[in-house]
Amino acid sequence: MHHELVLLDDAAAAAHAAAERVAAAARDAVAARGAFSLAVSGGRSPWAMFADLADLDVPWESVEIYQVDERVAPDGDERRNLVHLLDSLGPQVPVQVHPMPVADDDLAAAARRYAGELPVMLDVIHLGLGPDGHTASLVPDDAVLGVDDRLVAVTGGEYQGTLRMTLTYPALARTRLLLWLVTGEDKREPLRRMLAGDHGIPAGRVEAPASLVLADRAAAG
Repeated sequence: MHHELVLLDDAAAAAHAAAERVAAAARDAVAARGAFSLAVSGGRSPWAMFADLADLDVPWESVEIYQVDERVAPDGDERRNLVHLLDSLGPQVPVQVHPMPVADDDLAAAARRYAGELPVMLDVIHLGLGPDGHTASLVPDDAVLGVDDRLVAVTGGEYQGTLRMTLTYPALARTRLLLWLVTGEDKREPLRRMLAGDHGIPAGRVEAPASLVLADRAAAG
């Protein structure tokens, strides 16, 4: 897959560029189709992007936000990506968020239900990149990497202490744009491998119609 790479000076500049790209995509989608759908990943890197997005010109009433992945933890737990997404956006943003139902007892049924909520095509899917080459919660050596018959799945084992619910490769392919936000020196090697199309890391196996990588100079080397 071809990736368009844009280099920014630092993590703050990359986050702001990502926020501006999402805001522009939202305005274009609402003008063209009346609605905008965004799926967002977890991790610390996007928190600044969400905060910047809250200050930009976004037609929030026509925006729906989905989760790319989530830790299996109780509602309100600080480990939950949802908590930090809502905190970063702030209470002033009137947006509809579709949380992954990770507090359900039957996680397999919850994943199927969430898959049914996803639009046929997402406008933008935001992804990050881990030092180990994971993206979403598609983590090295986990059975979830082989799931090709479902849009949403639960990891086969714990990753960094928790099970995860995640969009699968087929789900990540159903977007008009993949927007990667990659910052930090520890991302340098996995970014190089991803851009080279290295299927030896999970991120290198993602396929979609278009891919924009916003990286700071520390990550790009």
